[in-house]
Parts: sequence; structure tokens; C-alpha cells
Amino acid sequence: MAHLAHYRQSHPLPFVVTHWINLGSIVFLLISGLYIHYPFIPGFMGIATGSHIFFAFLLILNLIFRVIAAFFVKSAPAGGTRQVETDVKSFLPQIDNRHQLWPWIKYYLFFQKEHPLGAKYGVPQKLTYIMIPVLIICVAFTGFAMWGPSSTAPLLMAFTKAVGGIMIVRIIHFYIMVVFVIFIMIHVYLVFIEGMAPVRLMFIWKEHEGLVYDPKVHTIVGEDDMDDNPNQDKKATEH
Repeated sequence: MAHLAHYRQSHPLPFVVTHWINLGSIVFLLISGLYIHYPFIPGFMGIATGSHIFFAFLLILNLIFRVIAAFFVKSAPAGGTRQVETDVKSFLPQIDNRHQLWPWIKYYLFFQKEHPLGAKYGVPQKLTYIMIPVLIICVAFTGFAMWGPSSTAPLLMAFTKAVGGIMIVRIIHFYIMVVFVIFIMIHVYLVFIEGMAPVRLMFIWKEHEGLVYDPKVHTIVGEDDMDDNPNQDKKATEH
């Protein structure tokens, strides 16, 4: 088996839930935002605007919860292990990420058949995930600058004036949305290039067999077929 085993410890249930809240919110924001810009069906502007604001607040609250929870909830720092540590460490530089940037890039571009084994998130993934909160903050800021009840706030008014007016704010908001669309497409690609195991883990929290990795010694210590011995992975990581 060429891939690491997929265990629930990699993605604890609270983060599975926040992942789908993020996805659902972004999808509804894209649909409602597209309608607000191009009302192709008459009579739904109120619903579109209301839902856009609702999912914007939901996305922001979900982001705040996810960031705070990263400092308290524990998760596996690598695939193929049930050992856990504080989740935020998975987004920081790790020994298992060392010298892996170019191998990951070559894997994503099909110049390398197998991806590096090690940390739960590869270097490109970490860089991308760190950018997501920044994008959410930027799109929320420009969105509130256009929304009537909040557009008169001094900071938002100053921003609108500084960039040249509300139309420029709309353009900035629109292109941040485009970046989100590109990110979602890349994210889906990176997920499915790994096969269906990561998808099943995130959709139905189903574990999948594979190689067992020990993050303490940074090496493969065995295989877990999840049939012959359910505790095989646990024993292997205790060596």
C-alpha cells in the first residue's frame, strides 16, 4: 500500500463539522453573490441579500471557532497514526515537512508518482490553508463596506473613499470571490488526486487501511489492513 492509513484522529469530528460549514457557507455565498450581481431571475433579491449576509456571518463565526479550537482540540500530526497533539501544530513547520516543498509540487504536477510521506499537511497545503483566513477577512471587510447597515462605519467609509468609491469595492469583493472559486477547484483536485479514502473520511468519517507512520521516529513502522488485527496500528506506533 503506497498511501498512509486514514484515521479519524487526523480530522476530529469538530473539524469535520467546521469543514462542511465552511464549504456550505462558501457555496451559498457564491450563489447568492452571483445573483446579487446578476439577478437573472426576478423577485429574489431580498432572499439573496438576506441569505448572503446570514452565510457571511456564519462563515466568520465558524472561522473564529476553528482558529480557537485549533489551540485546544488534539489531532494526529501525520497520516497513518493515532497519536495526537494540539491541532495548531499541524499548521506550523514540522520536521516531517523538511525538504518536501518541491517533491510535493512535482507530485501535484504529475512529475512524481508518489507524494512524500510525513506530516498530515504538505507544505503547499499549509501555505494555502494559512491564506484562507486572510481571504475570509478581506472578503468580509469589503462585503460589510457595501452592506447598508455597516457601510457607514468610519473605518469602512474611509476604506471605500481610499480605494476610489463603492464600485471599486465591488470589484475587489468580486475578485476575492474569484480567488475562492479557484481555491475550491484546487482543493477538490488535491483531494481526489489522493483517491477516495480522504473523501470518505471527511464525508462519512470512515477510516481506510494503509501504511502506519510513527511521528516520533519519522518513519513507516508497518501496515494496517483494518481486518486481520484492528489494534495493529496502535501496537506499531508504540514500538
